[in-house]
Amino acid sequence: MTTSLLYQTIDQLSREKGIDPQIIVSAVEDAILVATRKYYKTAEDLESRFNKETGAVEVYAVKKVVEDVADPDHEISLEEARARDPHAALEGQIRIQKATDVLGRVAAQTAKQVIFQKVREAERETVFAEYNQRVGELVNCTVKRLEGPDVIVDLGRTEGRMPRREQSRLESYQIGDRLRAVITLVDRAARGPQVVVSRGDPMLVQRLFEMEVPEIYDGTVVIRALAREAGERTKVAVYSKDPDVDCVGACVGMKGMRVQSIIRELKGEKIDIIEYNEDPLVFAANALSPAKINHVSVVDTEEKRLEVIVDDTQLSLAIGKKGQNVRLAAKLLGWHVDIKSEEEKRQEIESQMAEMARRGAAISELKGLGEKTLERLRRHGVETVEQLARMTPDELTEIPGIGDKTVEKIRKVVTDYFEEGQEAPPEEEVAAQADQGSPAVPLEAEAAAASQAVSEAAEEAASEAQGQQEETPSEPPSGGSGDETSENET
Repeated sequence: MTTSLLYQTIDQLSREKGIDPQIIVSAVEDAILVATRKYYKTAEDLESRFNKETGAVEVYAVKKVVEDVADPDHEISLEEARARDPHAALEGQIRIQKATDVLGRVAAQTAKQVIFQKVREAERETVFAEYNQRVGELVNCTVKRLEGPDVIVDLGRTEGRMPRREQSRLESYQIGDRLRAVITLVDRAARGPQVVVSRGDPMLVQRLFEMEVPEIYDGTVVIRALAREAGERTKVAVYSKDPDVDCVGACVGMKGMRVQSIIRELKGEKIDIIEYNEDPLVFAANALSPAKINHVSVVDTEEKRLEVIVDDTQLSLAIGKKGQNVRLAAKLLGWHVDIKSEEEKRQEIESQMAEMARRGAAISELKGLGEKTLERLRRHGVETVEQLARMTPDELTEIPGIGDKTVEKIRKVVTDYFEEGQEAPPEEEVAAQADQGSPAVPLEAEAAAASQAVSEAAEEAASEAQGQQEETPSEPPSGGSGDETSENET
């Protein structure tokens, strides 16, 4: 079967574009159909058919055979139909050929635009179907041209686009440069190149490790997490399924040959290889390398917050330049990381202890007060024994549910509490209240006065006993004084 020159051209074009020849044939048929309809300005049902042997596109008007014609554009009488085709029958269809050799330049230009549009759409669908299955794959490409901040690369069958956000900070690109990039996206609706490639995606580092490290390629060593700031630093967490294989050593290689090859490909980007651990505390200590970690603790499990304590000399190293080290470690862990030095932690603990001391003991430590009384005091804002001791009886009776008997009981309980050796509130506040000349004496002052009175009474009793002992004369020894008296009397 001989084919026309037009069909041979269509077949060659389809092989170059990688699309089905029938798609181009359909595009040609549609183009001639649109041009014919535009030329004849008719509402008839038109059909087009491409003749492979002659290369001509034949256009037909399809009409229904009826007895009485109501719509001339879509119907034809039986007599007219049989005049064209003797085998025509009622309710059947007849095709009337339209002349296409009368189509002018405008109609031909319209057909050309339709053909180009159909071929372009078919090519885009083919590219999408092919590259959409290759997202995440490492490809070799060549810089074809620069369009503003974007780099257009040649992927072989199609073009790819590398936006500014997908480029490395350390790299500058020139036309003709050969690159390795990873496919990150295939955009069906893009006006330009549909395939988006990247040199800044973390997946690029993972694919390079799979190429350079056989243990990763065969699955013995697994990359569990990866965090990257393109052009600056990358942290890779690896894990070995075989206990006899050192995962970090396998990635570094003899004398660092494997990792150095990846660093050269990334134009000098720093790479930290750490060992993965299921325990987030151990993993956090590894992720913050090269800094030495003293202690890691979980602050909040639900919000995933960790607190890391380091020496003062290791603080800047753990944080990194502009917070880079701790930022990458947080991405790697998936936790919020708060780094503090030993001095900062010590000051924090001291401030917490000072705050606890300032607040004082809770009123629940008072023995002898019922739960209802304690609840009334708490509702009034009294939380500590010191607050209660500073209150006057008038202030206490203002609290609903507390009368004079309860005030007296509170006074006694507070006095007993301080007499048992508990730390009393600062004397400056008591002295300040005394200087103000308040008619009502606070319970704190009463407790202090009671304690002082007890101490003075004990001292006075001791001094009186000592005085009586000094005044009592000692008895003379037997015989000595009697003899002297007898001699004087004689």
